[in-house]
Amino acid sequence: MTTSILKKLGFATISAATVLGLSFGPAKAAEPIKIGSFLAVTGGASFLGDPESKTLKMYVDKINAEGGVLGRKLELIVYDSQGNPAKAVPFAKRLISDDKIDILLAGSTSGATMAVIPIVEAAGIPYISFGGAGVIVNPVKKWVFKTPHTDTLAVQKIYNDMKKNGLTKVGLLSGSGGFDKSCRGQSQALAGSMGMTLVADETHGKGDTDMTPQITKIKNTDGVQAFMYCGFGAATSIVAKNFKQLGVSIPHYQTHGSASMSFIKNAEGGAEGVRLPAAALIVVDALPDDHPQKKVASDYQAMYTSTSGDSVSSFGGHAYDGLMIAVEAIKRAGSTDKEAVRAEIEKTTNYVGADGIYNMSATDHLGLDEASFVMVEVSNGGWKMLK
Repeated sequence: MTTSILKKLGFATISAATVLGLSFGPAKAAEPIKIGSFLAVTGGASFLGDPESKTLKMYVDKINAEGGVLGRKLELIVYDSQGNPAKAVPFAKRLISDDKIDILLAGSTSGATMAVIPIVEAAGIPYISFGGAGVIVNPVKKWVFKTPHTDTLAVQKIYNDMKKNGLTKVGLLSGSGGFDKSCRGQSQALAGSMGMTLVADETHGKGDTDMTPQITKIKNTDGVQAFMYCGFGAATSIVAKNFKQLGVSIPHYQTHGSASMSFIKNAEGGAEGVRLPAAALIVVDALPDDHPQKKVASDYQAMYTSTSGDSVSSFGGHAYDGLMIAVEAIKRAGSTDKEAVRAEIEKTTNYVGADGIYNMSATDHLGLDEASFVMVEVSNGGWKMLK
């Protein structure tokens, strides 16, 4: 049929390219890989969630600038739970049901993490938590993993340091949060087998701003040789200030829940001499050049400080490791199929991260051991790595 006949019939001439365009439409861009998160960006636990949120954003931007993952961009969706389990639950439901996320990297606090686990398990969503308590992955839950060292590892590291220094009689103070209670339980459970005796065991309430009564009781306990605090957040600095104000002379230990400069700053000099286990990241400059984490931790420190203007904390490291473990699992799975990604996270082997070297398995959804901790001491307003 000629062009003139077509025109007579009321048809316009069209090119072959336009026909193809009408038939098949333009090439559709690949759907983004959706990463969901709820974090304590503000509120009392913001010293955890703020560096976690900043870390996720800066590295998602970096990965996208380098081409994304499997040819797809990453899309990060973050809600501010303020560390509140009651807020974490609806955010987790929204991320799964409305935002249609592929993976969840979230939970600045142990309480918020534990609150959403039933939802995650029912939905079948791979979840890497940034919460500290061992109960998050012990016993193992099919869809749940974590990156921070557990309270169990922290207590073991502290007890071993105490024993090395001839200290076996401990006065324990604990807060009332999820991590605090779990840490206290581990301190009690491990004491006997590790040759330690808890000669005092005190607790304080949520939001307490003065722990001098409990510390005074511990100070006056016969035979007490060392003081240990299980907790995180503002309470860590309050305890350190009260400890100094009371003139307590025994060694003072805290956990990795205090491994940030905000603890030192807010203690107003009370943190000097406090010992605690921490990720090598916070003393990266003191690591020998042949340390396996030196390059990873140094690169992270350089990017985080230059981008955010803040000093590094181990909490941002939790988010960095969680994101990288997730990205590598998606690459190995070749898709965002949730079961395939979950299985690949579980196969994480010899991943050198900011927090340590991870070796996960079907029976270990953390993959770190006590050796991935270093003991540090607050000295001259900063961190000193101990031998």
